[in-house]
Order: sequence, then structure tokens, then C-alpha cells
Amino acid sequence: MTVLLYILAGIILLILAVIAPKSYNVSRSIEISKPKSEVFENLRFLKNQDAWSPWGKKDPNMEKKFTGTDGEVGATSYWNGNKEVGEGEQEITKIVDGERIESELRFLKPWKSTSDAYLVTEDAGSGNTKVTWGFSGKNKFPTSIFMLFMNMDKAVGGDFEEGLASLKSLLEK
Repeated sequence: MTVLLYILAGIILLILAVIAPKSYNVSRSIEISKPKSEVFENLRFLKNQDAWSPWGKKDPNMEKKFTGTDGEVGATSYWNGNKEVGEGEQEITKIVDGERIESELRFLKPWKSTSDAYLVTEDAGSGNTKVTWGFSGKNKFPTSIFMLFMNMDKAVGGDFEEGLASLKSLLEK
């Protein structure tokens, strides 16, 4: 009987692994009434994110460390905060001047994972800039099974919207 239960559990686990989402991609956009060059210049610096990041509001006392030259490839921001923000680091991996900033997010707590993050600026006409903030990654087994019950877009999409609204407010002052 016990063997039958193990076999059944294994079959269920296998089915869940097959149907579980293998990747995620979450992004949000906002239009800011400032020229693209001004918006991009603010976005390229990791330290500037502290002024508009929704996670900074969730734990204003989180530990922060910066290494490398901020605004350049290789610059890294480390954080360690409460259970809402966890622990991790963000490293700038690519900058397409005036267009796109790419970074790698390495989450350490509450669980280990790696995601690719990006900030994109586009000319929206009339001196306005469209900013798109997003991240994507792969769900590895067994984490992929948990993603059957968690919607990554719902989990962080609202935070992205809040952060972009704060960025807009800050830059349009």
C-alpha cells in the first residue's frame, strides 16, 4: 500500500512538473512628462532607485550596500530587509545609452532565484518619455510547481505600478 502511495505521489508530481509554467515575464509602463535623456540619466543609477522603489517603502530600515561605479556595468546594489523585501542584489549587466538598462536580480531570501530586470525609455512625443520596467526569468523544478498557485504578474505587477508612479511624481516635480 505504501509503495502504491509513493508511485501515485510521483505520478502527480510528474504531471505538475510538466504543466507548471517554465518562465515568467512581468512589465509595466508609464509616461513621464520629461525628456527621454533626463529620465534615462536618472534611471541608470542604482542609488536613485531608493527614491522611488516600492520596496524601500516596505522597509525603510533595510541594509543597503553599493559596489562598483554606480551607473555603469558591474555596479551592484545589495539589500537585506524585512520579510517583505528579503535579501538579494541587483547588478547592472548592460546599458544601451539613452535606451535600456539591464540588470541581473539575484534573490537570496526568502528563496534563491535569479531574474533579468530591465528599464526601457522611449520617446513618447511632445517631450514625454515612456518608461517600461520589467523582469523575467525561468522557473526551475520544484519552484515551477509553486508557480501553478502563484501569479507572478499579480505578485509584483502592483509594485511595479507603484514604483513607476513614484518615479513619475519625483521626476515631474
